[in-house]
Amino acid sequence: MNKEDKLKYYGWSVGDRYDGWRVRKVDALFSVVPFILPKRTDSEVFFAVKIPIDSIENFVREHKKEMPGLSIMDVVIASLIRLISQRPYLNRFIVWNKIFARNHVSFSIAIKRSMTIDGEETVIKPYYLPTDSLQDVVRKTNQELQNNQQVGQENSSDAISKFMGYLPDFLLRSVIFSIKQLDRIGLMPKLFFEASPFHTSVFLTNLGSIGIESIYHHLYEFGTCSAFASMGKKSSKKVVNNDGTIKTMKTIELKFVLDERICDGFYYASAIRLLEKILANPSALLLPPETVIIDDGVGKKRIET
Repeated sequence: MNKEDKLKYYGWSVGDRYDGWRVRKVDALFSVVPFILPKRTDSEVFFAVKIPIDSIENFVREHKKEMPGLSIMDVVIASLIRLISQRPYLNRFIVWNKIFARNHVSFSIAIKRSMTIDGEETVIKPYYLPTDSLQDVVRKTNQELQNNQQVGQENSSDAISKFMGYLPDFLLRSVIFSIKQLDRIGLMPKLFFEASPFHTSVFLTNLGSIGIESIYHHLYEFGTCSAFASMGKKSSKKVVNNDGTIKTMKTIELKFVLDERICDGFYYASAIRLLEKILANPSALLLPPETVIIDDGVGKKRIET
C-alpha cells in the first residue's frame, strides 16, 4: 500500500483491527446474525445488473488521449469506489462473528499475463481513496498492471504462494491454520495482509476481456472480502423508445455476490440503483465526490484523506 493511499484515522479503541474498526453501533439483529450465519458461504446474496455502455464508450473515446489506457473497466472501478464513498456499509466485513468497517479501499483484480490457455495468472491489489477521481483510478490501476503484467514477474502474492507450495503437506496445514487463527484476532502479519488478494474491499474479474459472460463467483471464507464483482462481454439488445420506435443498445452485465450480513437488502438495493446512476453519467467521475460519507457504526472515529 502506498503511503498516499492510506487513510489517516483517529479514535482507535480495544477490539479494532489494523485493517478496520469494530462496528458497535448496529441493530441488534445484525449483531446476532453473524453468529447464526458464521460463514460467508452461508450468507451470499446475488445481484445482476445490465449496464448500457453506449455513453460510456463515447466517454472513453473522448478522454482516452488525456488518460492513456482508459477502459470501461476503469470506469466501473471508479464507479464502485464512488459508490463506496456514498454507501460506506459496502466496505464492511465480518471476522469471527464481528462486524468491522474497513479503514481503506482496495480492489483485488485477476489478470492474465499472457492470453493463452496455460498463460500465467495473478492478482493485483491497488489501493484507492474514497476521494479518488477517475484520473486517480486509471493512474493507480495502470501502475499496478505495469508492475505485474510481464511474464515471469512475481509480486508478493506470487512469491508467498510459491514458497508455501514447496512446504510438505503437514507443515502447510499448520501454517495455514496459524495464519487463519491470527487473522481471526486481527494479528495476522501485515506481510500476509499486503500479499493476500482475499483481504480487500472488492474482488473483481473482467471476463469480458476474454469474450465470455459474467458469472456469479463465490466469496472466500479466508480473508475479509464481502463483495465479488464480475464483468461480462459486450452484448446488444433491442429496446423500445417512448415514441414506439426500436433501437439497439449495447450493454455489459455486472454480477455481484455479496455478504448479506454487513447490511440489509434495502441498503444493497439502494446501492445498486445509485451505481446505475453513476455509470449513466461517467463525466461526474472526473471530479472527486462532493462529500464522503463515513460509516456511522464506528462511533466518534473519523477519517482524514
